[in-house]
Amino acid sequence: MPLSEHEQRMLEQIEQQLYAEDPKFAHAVRSTNPQIHYKRRIVKSAVGFVVGVGVLMAGLVINAGAATIAISVAGFLLMLASSLWALTSWKRMAGIGDEPVRQGRQGRQGRSGRQNRQGRPKGTFMERMEERWRRRTEGDL
Repeated sequence: MPLSEHEQRMLEQIEQQLYAEDPKFAHAVRSTNPQIHYKRRIVKSAVGFVVGVGVLMAGLVINAGAATIAISVAGFLLMLASSLWALTSWKRMAGIGDEPVRQGRQGRQGRSGRQNRQGRPKGTFMERMEERWRRRTEGDL
């Protein structure tokens, strides 16, 4: 949703005040690219994943009884946490999942906008299956 002219002027005034009060901070904020931050997080999580594989393998190689299982599980958990961290960073960097999720029947149907051969809007999978079942039981094949 675009800003109105009044809101744009207000935003420009706020920016000018920020530059006047603290130019170093304003320059640092303006020059920072969030994608670089997320790329660094992905690299760090890849390193964490590799370390997790190493810990997992070390746990398998070491013959220390119950400690072997604990070390291997710790390596696996490190790999899992690193993978999840990389996935969330990648999603944020790519902008996936930023739009709000619509719920309810109207939200799901309004989003698709496609129509089937009869000109009716397509519903969800379950709605189509219910419609087929209803037509089948009524004999309208």
